[in-house]
Amino acid sequence: MEAASQNINVLTEGASRVQATQSPSTVRLGGFAQELDTTILRAQKNLLGLQKPEGYWVGELMVDSTLVSDMMAFHHWEGNVDRNWQRKAVHRLFSMQLRDGGWNIYHGGPAEVNATIKAYLALKLAGVSVTDPRMLRARQTALSLGGVPRMNTFSKLYLALLGLYPWEYVPTIPCEVILIGKWFHVNFWEMSNWSRGMLVPLAIINHFKPTRPVNVDLDELYPAGMHERELALAPDPEKISWRNFFLWLDRLHKFAEWFAEHKIHPFRKMALKKAESWMLERFEGADGLAAIFPAMLNALIALKVLGYSNSHPEVIRARSELKKLEHETANDVRIEPCFSPVWDTAIVAICLHESGIPENHPALAQAANWLMDREIRFRGDWQYKNPAKVEPSGWVFEFNNKWNPDVDDTAMVLLALRKIPTDNPARRDECFQRGLKWMMTFQCKDGGWASFDKDCTKNILEKVPFADHNAMLDPECADITARILELLGYENWDRGHAQIEKALDFIREHQEADGSWYGRWGVNYIYGTWQVLRGLRALNVDMQQPWILRAKDWLESVQHEDGGWGERCNTYDDPVFKGRGPSTASQTAWAVMGLCAFGGPGNAALKRGVEYLIHAQNADGSWTEHETTGTGFPKVFYLKYDMYRNAWPLLALADYKKLIAGKLQENGPVEHAGESTGAGAELTEIEEP
Repeated sequence: MEAASQNINVLTEGASRVQATQSPSTVRLGGFAQELDTTILRAQKNLLGLQKPEGYWVGELMVDSTLVSDMMAFHHWEGNVDRNWQRKAVHRLFSMQLRDGGWNIYHGGPAEVNATIKAYLALKLAGVSVTDPRMLRARQTALSLGGVPRMNTFSKLYLALLGLYPWEYVPTIPCEVILIGKWFHVNFWEMSNWSRGMLVPLAIINHFKPTRPVNVDLDELYPAGMHERELALAPDPEKISWRNFFLWLDRLHKFAEWFAEHKIHPFRKMALKKAESWMLERFEGADGLAAIFPAMLNALIALKVLGYSNSHPEVIRARSELKKLEHETANDVRIEPCFSPVWDTAIVAICLHESGIPENHPALAQAANWLMDREIRFRGDWQYKNPAKVEPSGWVFEFNNKWNPDVDDTAMVLLALRKIPTDNPARRDECFQRGLKWMMTFQCKDGGWASFDKDCTKNILEKVPFADHNAMLDPECADITARILELLGYENWDRGHAQIEKALDFIREHQEADGSWYGRWGVNYIYGTWQVLRGLRALNVDMQQPWILRAKDWLESVQHEDGGWGERCNTYDDPVFKGRGPSTASQTAWAVMGLCAFGGPGNAALKRGVEYLIHAQNADGSWTEHETTGTGFPKVFYLKYDMYRNAWPLLALADYKKLIAGKLQENGPVEHAGESTGAGAELTEIEEP
């Protein structure tokens, strides 16, 4: 708290200096300009107060109920249930139940079959009576969604561990996949980074099939009973298709499992050993396997079925890393899927600097040093898809995960490092250039950039039976590509550079017919469109081109009556919902920044968006946001970044303030009479022609 107090004191002094140096024109704007300045100052103060003593920021990642449900199931499988913890978990699950009895996977969304059945099972394991009205509603909703047979592979595997689903109908995850080298078209390294982390321990579990029956069943959630016609995966109506080929291959794997059980499978022993070694190796330098909850939990189960005792250091560490993800109070427990300190720190540092925090502010210098300390100088798993002879660099999302630096976090960190001060500029410049060179080697064949790997786009992998978690690939996306273009624009790269030209072609090819762009890592079309427009503007692209103006028109067309913007995760299921959903601070900020890319603070839609942010701010400088605006795996898993609601609005308001300053310098001093509270009234003299 002492560090935060010092930061706030420095902010107050810095803000006074900033206001003292503002042009008379800014001051003469009257009430609206003062509201804008006050909103910015409050937001800065709030964010500075959230900085950790070590110099980083980290907001909670809020997710659906499935993580708590999975931990409940694991504790019962393990036979080690803390009754007090279980009481808190029950409270958490019931607090997230929908009126219809189900559980959803994003705020405001409908009941989802996996989340609903997992929660129902967890509550049943905890001893909640099936005749409890809440359980009766949950049962009815689960059945209406198709029941257990409609769950995905990973969910069915967890049920099989408890004796609640037949192993013979769980798609096989063969250990031997880890033995297939790059010489084969479809191999282990063609799967996405996160899928590798989840699947390796699951393959070990799949081999041992360590069923530990519990004292409950789920018979009531099988609409037609446990009949093959319900449990077996449905083939493709087309007789010849990749799906049918893989279903046939799965049956072959099942046949091979018999030999494995009798220890006569020719490659199983070798594959198991390789999988175990791969997993143990990636524990090093990471906060658990892949530093994400599913892989970490799967790894702990795999260690136990491999025979590691509870007192073994690896088991103790795996359990400890999982426990760190929990937030436990007197009556509640919630679980984060991972931590986001690098991502959050880079974003907040950018927002603070761009909003006028002085260059010599200790909070920014401390953040810069913390970020530089997080650079990964290790040749991790990215090398298998990107064998470029480049000096290892990059940053990750989490605290520690040396095997998996990613392009998106690296781009955001570089955007921060080029802006924020440091007492060692030589180190900063070396770090920046090394990271930039590393990142540029990840451009894919089509000109775009993905998150972790290069050209991880072999669609055939989506046809394998266990690929129903919608995360087997790591495709290039417009939002990451545009963020890199933004960075290159600020660094004054020539727009005719071959890599930039390819990236611009990628951006144009992926524009939707209505002018928007799909957002892979944020919800959704507002996120993608904002980031593309920001990237194009940084490159000094002519923003008056028809194809770019279509994006502006689209943003304006989906603005809400309250002046804000909002969009829900259902846009990933059906684009007809794009731009529809309650207004949020983060999505309004993205839209405001998208419109700022066209210049002209007099734009009516832009001004209304800024007014929304000003009037929605809380007295402490924060914004309230309930909606889910972050994307993990589209259609499967979403994230609410708690830092988004407080950081992005500050950057949007800072962008708008710069537009005002630029317009005033262009037009000369502007006098305003009165103290109107509306942006439109205050800025009538700088309306766009």
